[in-house]
Amino acid sequence: MPSIYQLKPRFQALLRPAVSRLHQRGVTANQVTLAAAVVSLLLGLLLAWGSEHPWLFALLPLWMLLRMALNAVDGMLAREFGQQSRLGAYLNELCDLIADAALYLPFALLAGVSPTLVVLLVFAALVSEYAGVMGPLAGASRRYDGPMGKSDRAFVFGALGLAVAFAVPAAWVNGVLLVALPLSLYTLYNRVRRGLDETR
Repeated sequence: MPSIYQLKPRFQALLRPAVSRLHQRGVTANQVTLAAAVVSLLLGLLLAWGSEHPWLFALLPLWMLLRMALNAVDGMLAREFGQQSRLGAYLNELCDLIADAALYLPFALLAGVSPTLVVLLVFAALVSEYAGVMGPLAGASRRYDGPMGKSDRAFVFGALGLAVAFAVPAAWVNGVLLVALPLSLYTLYNRVRRGLDETR
């Protein structure tokens, strides 16, 4: 199934001039990775603290778009300017998982939204990303298969943040979560299956 991740090459092409300027100014891939994680954590804390003020969730789609750009930027800095490192590999994966959890869990505090669905979806996301990372351990590549990869989740939760800010009923939010959960489980299945297929 298609995934927003497939649009990444076009997105990177748009960002390439900005990435070159960042490199010229001495910005490193690891700095970008850590900065995105720190801002995600701070925004997650703000949303959790201000969950009684739904308008704050309008910040989420704006940050998701910028964070997707930063995720592309750190990868380009690493690959295209010789900044790849073992530490960077750890930071890239761990910071994304931590940031996702920080940004998504505040939805569980919203009135009428099912905390069980939110937690299950975050857990399914963590496990599916772990399955993707396990690809090289099984002799395959790092798997980014969809339909509910990092970029897809960012889009879904960004849209949910906007919906919450505009007072869309919680039942609608729960409905979207109910759709996203099985898609996340199918993503886990896809990553394991295609990783195994790749090694045959």
